Amino acid sequence: MSADFASTNLSHHFLIAMPGLEDPTFAKSVVYLCEHSERGAMGLIINKPGELSLRHLFDKVELPLRREDLLQSNVLHGGPVQTERGFVLHEPIVTEDAEQDGPIYASTLSVPGGLAMTTSKDVLEALSNGSGPKRILVTLGYASWGEGQLESEIIENSWLTVEANEAIIFDTPIELRYEKALALLGLQAWMLSNEAGHA
Repeated sequence: MSADFASTNLSHHFLIAMPGLEDPTFAKSVVYLCEHSERGAMGLIINKPGELSLRHLFDKVELPLRREDLLQSNVLHGGPVQTERGFVLHEPIVTEDAEQDGPIYASTLSVPGGLAMTTSKDVLEALSNGSGPKRILVTLGYASWGEGQLESEIIENSWLTVEANEAIIFDTPIELRYEKALALLGLQAWMLSNEAGHA
């Protein structure tokens, strides 16, 4: 692996599964990478609907959901790790309060150049009150890779990478996200071979 590739930070990028990736969790998946460093990577699958609706999730945590725009939303299957835990991907919150520096929720990861990911219940409480981030995606579980693992999978032709596009995450129907992510690279699914090739 080249030193240049090893130092590439893929935070705020999509991983798009190649056809040869047959693992049922990741087949035809699009992963939004929240974190990527020499220690590994962490992301959320953005195109695999889970069993729960957002309304049902709020019922389970005993909160009302007062945001009409979210009532029909699905909770997604974010990956195979910690599948009982909720992850809220959202636009960064800009506060009017100059005293408030940094995230306004108890546990938020700010993705460099991109979005924010919150795991604390206070973001659900804000949404329950009809406030909170305007555009959100909620998953149960996440995907992670150990040191060097993601880089190896990319070299083995398991994934394509492209800078993330927020409209695909928040505005595109779930079933179209794979095709729309490929289109960012000027590709369509039929152009991809099942065979991993190395030039």
